[in-house]
Amino acid sequence: MSPDETRLADKPVIAGKPDLARWRRVVIFVSSLVLGLAVLQIDRLVKVALVNRFVVEREPWPVEVTSYFNLVMVWNRGISFGLFQSEETGRWLLVGLAGLVSLALVVWIWRAANLWVGAALGLVLGGAIGNAWDRFLWGGVADFFDAHAFGYHFWAFNIADVGISVGVTMLVLDSLFARGRAA
Repeated sequence: MSPDETRLADKPVIAGKPDLARWRRVVIFVSSLVLGLAVLQIDRLVKVALVNRFVVEREPWPVEVTSYFNLVMVWNRGISFGLFQSEETGRWLLVGLAGLVSLALVVWIWRAANLWVGAALGLVLGGAIGNAWDRFLWGGVADFFDAHAFGYHFWAFNIADVGISVGVTMLVLDSLFARGRAA
C-alpha cells in the first residue's frame, strides 16, 4: 500500500478523503447522546423543582392541572410500575443494573445503523440515567405525573419514564416496519 493510503474499517481510503460511513456513525452517535442528555437534563430540572415544591415546601398534593391530569408526589422504590419494592440492598443492585444497562445502550447506540434507532436508544439512555440518578440520590424514583380518566388513575410517571417509553415504542416500530435493514 502506498504512503498516501491508509486502512480504516478494512477498506482502503485515500488520505485526505473523508470516510462517510464513519462520519455518519459519529453523527448518529453524538446526536443520540445529545438527545439522551436533553432528556436527562429536563428530567432533573422538573424533578428538582417538584421535589422542592412537594417535599421541602410541603405543598399539599395532588395539584389538579386539568380534569384528567394531576401533579402528585410518589416515591417508587421498586422498578417499573412500582413492582419489586426494595430495601437498601435492592436499591444499590438496581443502581448497578441501571449502570450496566446504560453502558450496553451506549454500545448499541454506537452500532445503530440509522438515526431513528440511535434517537430511540438515546431517549431510553437519558431516561434510564435519570431514574438511576434518583435512586442513587434519594433512594427511590420521584414520580409526579398522574393521568386519569373515568375514575381510573394510571401509574404515576416522570419525564425519564416518558423518554424510556417513547424510545422503546420507536424501537418496536422500527423492528416492525424496517424492512431489509439492520438496527
